[in-house]
Amino acid sequence: MILFRSHFAILLSAALLATPAFATRTHHRSTSTAHPAITHTAAGHTTAGHAAASHSASAAHLRSLHRPASKSKARATRPRGQQSIQPERVTEIQQALIREHYLNAEANGRWDAATEAAMQKYQADQGWQTKLMPDSRALKKLGLGPDYSGAINADGSSFTPPPPASTIPSDVAAGFAQAAGVN
Repeated sequence: MILFRSHFAILLSAALLATPAFATRTHHRSTSTAHPAITHTAAGHTTAGHAAASHSASAAHLRSLHRPASKSKARATRPRGQQSIQPERVTEIQQALIREHYLNAEANGRWDAATEAAMQKYQADQGWQTKLMPDSRALKKLGLGPDYSGAINADGSSFTPPPPASTIPSDVAAGFAQAAGVN
């Protein structure tokens, strides 16, 4: 019985080692990598062995190299930031540029070449970079910054906070004052 097992083990090992040597082609399933690759031998038999399975892993790697471009690349080319200025805001900017003698045209609410050139000259004269869109520092210096007139801490606002209420009892406060030497 032991002799039979040893002959069977040697025969099985030889068959497994010889099978990849006779393989002529390998087919891969492109829809799933869960199944091992199927190898056709010269005798027309099909096997699915360790050599075919490891070859399947390298073929899966090659398929991953030929995938179409991801959608994130398409998003990266999308324009970012403010693309246009509202006509009311353009009119405000044009009026400020006319007041500062950088624009000689009439305020028409269109961001045209004359307005763009005037804004670029204004920003260059201030030592700032010249961009197609107005710089926030330039808008603030032209008096077109954010409106804080209704803010709580604005000058002339109607908000007056109530005086802080003392939560310390009067006898305790008197003890603190006496210990500190304050009347």
